[in-house]
Amino acid sequence: MQYDYLIVGAGLYGSVFAREMTDAGKKCLVIDSRPHAGGNIYCQDIEGVCVHRYGAHIFHTADEEVWQYVNRFVTFNNYVNSPVAVNGDLVLNMPFNMNTFSRLWGVKTPAEARAKIAEQTAPYRDIEPANLEEQALKLVGKDIYEALVRDYTMKQWGRPCTELPAFIIRRLPLRFTYDNNYFTHPHQGIPVEGYNTLIDRLLEGSDVRLNTEYKAFIAQNPGIAAKTVYTGAIDAFFDYQLGKLQYRTVRFEDEVINTDNWQGVAVVNYTGAQEPFTRIIEHKHFTFGAGQNPDKTVISREYPCEWQEGMEPYYPVNDEKNSALYAAYADLAAKRPDVIFGGRLGGYRYFDMDQTVRAALDAVAREKASLN
Repeated sequence: MQYDYLIVGAGLYGSVFAREMTDAGKKCLVIDSRPHAGGNIYCQDIEGVCVHRYGAHIFHTADEEVWQYVNRFVTFNNYVNSPVAVNGDLVLNMPFNMNTFSRLWGVKTPAEARAKIAEQTAPYRDIEPANLEEQALKLVGKDIYEALVRDYTMKQWGRPCTELPAFIIRRLPLRFTYDNNYFTHPHQGIPVEGYNTLIDRLLEGSDVRLNTEYKAFIAQNPGIAAKTVYTGAIDAFFDYQLGKLQYRTVRFEDEVINTDNWQGVAVVNYTGAQEPFTRIIEHKHFTFGAGQNPDKTVISREYPCEWQEGMEPYYPVNDEKNSALYAAYADLAAKRPDVIFGGRLGGYRYFDMDQTVRAALDAVAREKASLN
C-alpha cells in the first residue's frame, strides 16, 4: 500500500479530509474525474472576471468551529446575499420580507402584512396538504405562491407543483422586517483569495491526480491505499446494482457583456414562466468588483433539467422512492468498513458548504478515534 487514504473527489469534503489526515501524518492520494480540483466551488477566470463555474457559492454558517477553520486558509469579505426576484413587471426582494409585502400589497407595517397573509392562508388552514401547491398555499397564501413559488418550483423540478410532494417545502420563511439578507447566520462572505486558493491550501501535502476516473484507476491500482474516502455518487460505487438514484442538474449559459455592471446585484431569480431559466448570476458582485475587469462583466443563466448519465448530478431528488433506494445503498455501504462515504453525492443529500466542512471534520474525528 502506497497511501493511507485514497480520497475520491477533490471537492470541499475530500479536501478537508485530506488536510486533516495529512496534518495527522497520514499519506493521502486525492483523485478527481474533472480537470480541476475544487468540485462545485471551482472558479474560472473569464475575461478577467472570477466566475463561479458551477453556480453561486456563498459561504455562510452559524458553526463557530467551522468558521474559524476555513479562516485558517482564506480571508472572507463582507458579502451579504440579498437576491432579487423578477416576475414580469414585478421586482421583489427575497427572502419574503417587508419589502416584498410592501411591493405586493402596499402594506407598511408588520401587522398589516400578517393580516394579509392570515387572510390568504385562511381557506387552507385546516387542510392536510396533498401536494406542494396546497402546502405553499397553506403557508403563504395565493399572491406569494403565484408570484414567487409556483413557476420557479416547476422550472426547478420539471413538473407542476400539483405533482410534487408536499414535504419538499416544509416551511417558507416569512420575515416581518425590512431586511433583505437572505441568510440569518452570523457569518457570511466570499473568500478574498478565491475558492480555488482555499482548495489548493487544503490539498497541500497530498498527492493529487486529476482527469482520473475512480473505477478505471482502482482496477489498475488495487490495494493502493488502506482505506478509501468516496465522495462520488453512492449508486455508481455499487455499479447501480439496486437501481439509479435520481438527480436534477443545471445547464449554465454564460454571456460576456461590455459593461461594468449589468443587473446591479449578484443573484436575480426569475420566478415567472416567461423565462425558461431560474436565475441569472452576475459574478462580479460577489467581490464588489474588486480585482475584476472594469470594462466587462459575465452573467450566467441557469437552466435546471433532468439528470442523465454523463451529466453532472446536482440536486438529489429526495422523494419517498429515492430516499428508500438510498437507504438500501446505505445498508450496502455499512458493510464496507474500508470505505468512508461522504459529501453531497456519497450521502445523497444537498449540503451547504459549512455543512460539508462539518461533516468532513466529524468523519475525521471518527476515523482518528477508530485508529486509537
